[in-house]
Amino acid sequence: MRNLLFSLLILAYACSVGAALERQSATDYHARREALAKKAGVVVLFAGVESEGPNDLYGFRQDDNYYYLSGISEPGSALVIAPAVEAKGEAPAHPYTEILFLPPRNRVQEKWTGPKLGAENPDAAKITGFDRVEEMGKLPDEVTKLISGFRPVIYTEVAAHGETSASTEPLAFLKRTNSFLSFQDVKPALSALRTVKDTGEMSLIRKAVDASVAAHFSAFKAVKPNVTEREISALLQYEWGKRGCERPAYAPIVGSGYYSTVLHYSDDSNSMKAGDVVVIDAAGEYSMYAADITRTLPVSGHFTARQREIYDIVLGAQEAAIAAFQSGKSTLNGDSETSLYKVAKDYIKSHGKDLHGQPLDQYFIHGLSHYIGLNVHDPNDYKVPLGPGMAFTIEPGIYIPEENIGVRIEDDFYVDADGKLINLSAALPSKAVDVEKAMAGK
Repeated sequence: MRNLLFSLLILAYACSVGAALERQSATDYHARREALAKKAGVVVLFAGVESEGPNDLYGFRQDDNYYYLSGISEPGSALVIAPAVEAKGEAPAHPYTEILFLPPRNRVQEKWTGPKLGAENPDAAKITGFDRVEEMGKLPDEVTKLISGFRPVIYTEVAAHGETSASTEPLAFLKRTNSFLSFQDVKPALSALRTVKDTGEMSLIRKAVDASVAAHFSAFKAVKPNVTEREISALLQYEWGKRGCERPAYAPIVGSGYYSTVLHYSDDSNSMKAGDVVVIDAAGEYSMYAADITRTLPVSGHFTARQREIYDIVLGAQEAAIAAFQSGKSTLNGDSETSLYKVAKDYIKSHGKDLHGQPLDQYFIHGLSHYIGLNVHDPNDYKVPLGPGMAFTIEPGIYIPEENIGVRIEDDFYVDADGKLINLSAALPSKAVDVEKAMAGK
C-alpha cells in the first residue's frame, strides 16, 4: 500500500511540476549540481514565480538555469549547493551539500492549481532527486552554516544593470539576514557547463527537431498563393504540438514577399502572393529543449530563375561551412580562419551579384550560427572550439529588399563522440529541386 501511495504521489507531482515534460534521470541533474559546486562554490538559485495577473498563452515556464540543475518546473522553490571543504582553522569541514527548498503548501490554492509537494513529505528527496529537502523558511540559516568561517560569497544569478531575475528579491532578503554576504554571478560557470550536452539532453533536442521537421513538411504542402502567413504559422504549431512540444521555441516567422527580407518579422499577417518566396523560421520546444529550423519556399511551387540563383548561393554557403568543419578547431563566429561564419560569408561574396553588380555578402546581415539547448539561443561559451556534445545551427541567408527576395536555410547540428558533424534536421529537404518536389507532394 505504501508503494502504491508513493507511486500515486510521484504521478501527481509529475503532473503538477513537470507539466507532462519528459524529465531526465535524477542522476543527470545531480551530476550537474555537483560539477557546478566544484567550479563556483556556494550556489543559491531561486525558481521563478508565477505572475499575479493572468497566465500568458503557454503558462509558467521555468528559468533555464534552474531547470538545468533541478529538472523541476514548479515555481517558487530554491536550491543551494556547496562543494566539499576541509577544515581550516576554526572553520568546520563539510561534505558536498545540496538542498532543495520548497514553499509551504497552500491547500486552498491547490484546489485551483493541483497538488504540490511539500518539504514535510518523507519521500520528497526521492521524488525530486535531491539529497535533502527543506521548507523555504530554513534557507537563510542553512546558507549561514555553509559559509561559516569562509569568505561569505554566494554564487547566484546577478541581474545586469536595469534588469531583474528570479533571484533579485530573494537575494535582497538574504542580504538583510547577513550583511557580510556578497554575490558573484554564476551564469558564466553555468554557460560553460551547458555548452556540452549530455546524452539525455541530445535525446530531447532530437525530439524537438523531429517534431519541427514534421511540422515543416506540413507547411510545404500548405503554402500556396492567397494562403495567409498566419494560417501556416498556426499549422506549424498544431503539428509540433501534437507530437509532444509544449510551446514554440520562439515566435514563429512566416514572411513572404518583401517580408522575407525582414529578419524577425512576426506579424504573419499577409496573404502570400504568386511569384514570391516565403521564409519560414519556426520550431517547437520539447520538454524545455529548443529546435530552430528555417526553410525558404516558392509560393507558386517553383522558384524563378533569380530566386533559384540566390537560393543556391545560400545553400552553397551552408554546404561550404559544413565541409569546412573540424572538431576541436572550428568556431561558430568571428573572422578567423577557423570561423565557419567566415567560410560562409566568403562563399556568398564570391558567388553572384546584386542588380548593381555588387557582391552579395552585404546582404548576409546576421551571424551564421548559435547554440541551441534549453534556450533557442543557448548562452554557451562561444570562445571555445566546437567539439563533441555541442549543438548549434548553421543558417546563412541573403536578404535583398530591392528584389523582394529573402532566403535563409537553417539546420540544427551536433558533434558526436567521434567528432563528426551530424545534421539533426537533414530529413527536411534543402536542395531547391527537392523543396519543389516536397511542395508538390512527391
